[in-house]
Amino acid sequence: MKKDYDAIVVGGGHNGLTAAAYLAKAGRKVLVLEKRYLVGGAAVSEEIYPGFKYSVCSYVVSLLRPEIIQELELPKHGLHLLPMDYSFTPMDNGDYLATYPDEATTHEEIRRHSRRDADVYHEFSNMLYALAYAVKPILNYIPPDPANPGLAGLQILSEFGKHLQSMGKDKFHWLTKILTMSAYDFLAEWFESDIMISSIGTNGIIGTMLGIKSPGTAYVLLHHYVGELDGALTAWASQKGGTGEVSNAIASAAKSFGVEIRVNTPVSQVIVKKGRAIGVALENGDDIYANTVISGADPDITFRKLIDEKELPTEIVEAIDNFKYRGSSGKVNLSLDGLPEFTAMKDKSLLQGMILIAPSTDFMEQAYDDAKYDDFSKRPYLEIVIPTTVDPTMAPPGKHVMSIFVQYASYNMPKYGNRDQQREAFGKAVLDTLSDYAPNFRDLILHTQIRTPWDIEDEIGLKQGNIFGGELTLDQLFFFRPGLGISNYRTPIKNYYQCGSGTHPGGGVTGGPGRLAAMRILKDGN
Repeated sequence: MKKDYDAIVVGGGHNGLTAAAYLAKAGRKVLVLEKRYLVGGAAVSEEIYPGFKYSVCSYVVSLLRPEIIQELELPKHGLHLLPMDYSFTPMDNGDYLATYPDEATTHEEIRRHSRRDADVYHEFSNMLYALAYAVKPILNYIPPDPANPGLAGLQILSEFGKHLQSMGKDKFHWLTKILTMSAYDFLAEWFESDIMISSIGTNGIIGTMLGIKSPGTAYVLLHHYVGELDGALTAWASQKGGTGEVSNAIASAAKSFGVEIRVNTPVSQVIVKKGRAIGVALENGDDIYANTVISGADPDITFRKLIDEKELPTEIVEAIDNFKYRGSSGKVNLSLDGLPEFTAMKDKSLLQGMILIAPSTDFMEQAYDDAKYDDFSKRPYLEIVIPTTVDPTMAPPGKHVMSIFVQYASYNMPKYGNRDQQREAFGKAVLDTLSDYAPNFRDLILHTQIRTPWDIEDEIGLKQGNIFGGELTLDQLFFFRPGLGISNYRTPIKNYYQCGSGTHPGGGVTGGPGRLAAMRILKDGN
């Protein structure tokens, strides 16, 4: 049978595009098939309302691997990151906590709340930097199978063990704590002011159906601190033109190496013959053949929808069925007639950074409590950016776009009726909460886009709307992601691989799974 391509990538998300780019760079003839009208998956920018461009799902950049930026020369293809150097957290008593680009101003700001917290903040930042540096090497490892690691796998484990030993006792002590504790308990060992714990602890609950006091959320916090921007760990940025331009930059790089990309081309099934993937069947009835097939979708689609169950061992089917998603995040995108005025905000430059509606740890924990039983938070945690304050190209002159990440929202919310009614009730809770801190906010709204976890699953294909392609809990990391024996990007079907965010090193706009999957495929000689 004649092969049309060396490799077919199912799904044009940023990880699939990354895998395709690396394979084509190595000389392979590669085809990417995307079901939607544009590439990017959850990292897309769309003009939903005339003249206003939304980063519909993913909205900030930090975790994109610097190796990918350099090796694919992404700046040459349109990657243009704009640093986000400020943060602002209003409190219910009318006060606020802010951080600034310069350390001295941030120190004085924290000192308003606690002299002790201000004095330890620099030490805490250095400690977190050291922990991020400690786990950074694992982001570039192909996870070995612990039951059958082989020489290469043993070498990886040995190298990482030596790296951890080089940390010293104090840092290793903090690493063991951050891997097991709740974000609240971990931060409470450093800070005494509740607003410091609340504002920093927000990083521990993003994308998980866990509360700030739930064990395991301290690691999620660390996951969000391993990002880099121009070599600086823990830095965050927005992409000019919206997050979709990150995907477009990767797609441009892939095309420069010869990758063919087809949109509006949904795949119905991976064709398997005698235990080997030989191509894909499209929904329009066409078949396309290749030596290698790579799925950029989540584990459920990769193993349970694209493949017939009879082709998989029982233990793999069980592992995939037990993989936790539990989507917990929603998104609200707004077109605004002007800038909102936050009651507590004295310095308007703070609008250029992150605005965190996380006024207390009790607020955060109550938001979680509301959502545990198929509900949404009545006063949700909101993470807000107004990208037009640094990139006016995303809206008409004098107008603005607001991107609101919302935690928590359950996948099922039956008490509110049908999906349209659920969406409306959820969106109202978001707007009501924000209005408490920016009273003029509602008067500025020109257009509203609301996305629940169900909407994210329906439009993007992420099961239960989980933004990480599966929760980032300890039992779903490294060689457990998405399951034992299938964490090295291979599958039980020969020449069928996976490269989505449900694989190591996990979710976010990282490109890491795509790059490592391509390395695995090339090492296998495919």
